[in-house]
Amino acid sequence: MADLPTNEYVEIREGSYYFIVGTRIGLDVLVYAYRRGKTPEALLEAYPSIGSLAKVHGVIAFILEHPQAVESYLRELDALWDKFRKEHPIPDDMMERFRRTQEELARRSA
Repeated sequence: MADLPTNEYVEIREGSYYFIVGTRIGLDVLVYAYRRGKTPEALLEAYPSIGSLAKVHGVIAFILEHPQAVESYLRELDALWDKFRKEHPIPDDMMERFRRTQEELARRSA
């Protein structure tokens, strides 16, 4: 995995995965939410286990201070998920049920 540093807000667990200290929230979750435009206040509301707005700002500062390392880490996570999806494909019948359910929900909301 990427060689990211840690600080008082971000830690390594399970070998090489980065989490927000004291939570089960992966660093990637906050990176993607922040990139989608969520404000620090919205991030805390969405993930209250972070604990404080100061901690959210600390994580954002970490992300901004290490852009190349964070990007490398995200690419590695994406590659791991791609490999997992290829090794464990969703069965066709399950995908068909999912499609039918989506269509039914779309009809109900129209």
